[in-house]
Amino acid sequence: MNDAVENIEIALLLEGVFQCYGFDFRHYAPASLKRRIWQCVAEERVSSVSALQEKLLHDTACMERFLLVLSINVTALFRDAGFYLAFREKVLPQLRTYPFIRIWHAGCSTGEEVYSLAILLEEEGLYERTRLYATDMNEVVLAQARDGVYALDRMQEYAQNYLKAGGKRSLSDYYTAQYERAIFQASLKKNIVWSQHNLVTDGSFNEFHVILCRNVLIYFDQTLQARVHQLLYESLITFGMLGLGQKEAVRFSSHEACYEELDRTEKWYRKVR
Repeated sequence: MNDAVENIEIALLLEGVFQCYGFDFRHYAPASLKRRIWQCVAEERVSSVSALQEKLLHDTACMERFLLVLSINVTALFRDAGFYLAFREKVLPQLRTYPFIRIWHAGCSTGEEVYSLAILLEEEGLYERTRLYATDMNEVVLAQARDGVYALDRMQEYAQNYLKAGGKRSLSDYYTAQYERAIFQASLKKNIVWSQHNLVTDGSFNEFHVILCRNVLIYFDQTLQARVHQLLYESLITFGMLGLGQKEAVRFSSHEACYEELDRTEKWYRKVR
């Protein structure tokens, strides 16, 4: 196919999705986006990007499948254990000074990292005075996150992550094994608010003491990264703390001067102005 024609088809598809459903993928990193669109073409058994567009605009179930492919849902309990160790050592001391704590986990995917944070806060005696807001643009992965049910065969790997993250008990204390599933305790869910939120099109909805937005920005182009950085900045209280993914940073963003580094390796920052 002619590259120019392919680019037109993709632009029209993304514009159609935005106009019809409100999901804005127009500024996602193009190489990754193109691969995923063609994956959808194959999975939906249509002949072209234009044919995929027609199906998407008339079939909401197709749109849900499209979102699952375009959403990057790679996650794990205590993923990047050093990040959570840095949270214990460098973020928690400040959080202890607040009577009530609001934390936003933006782009929470299927929820493993949200439960990781809930476990950590429980062990540090802060969960009772914390409200965890966990958001994602994809309602399908949010439904799985709300359930808090995961494959039991992953728990051995997760238990190792938990110990490296400074875990103080046994990970199995926090879930019930049933058939081939691990079901997290209801007590871990009680202070979590799950909600659909699109970082690209939706605005700030509260002020937070901590925001985690990990491994999301890497899939956006510079225009979109700047927009999301603005949203995160506006949503943090002064001296609030921001945690990013290992390949992300506030460096080179327009808000670089507004943060100080808490941990350069683990990408923790504090808003100072």
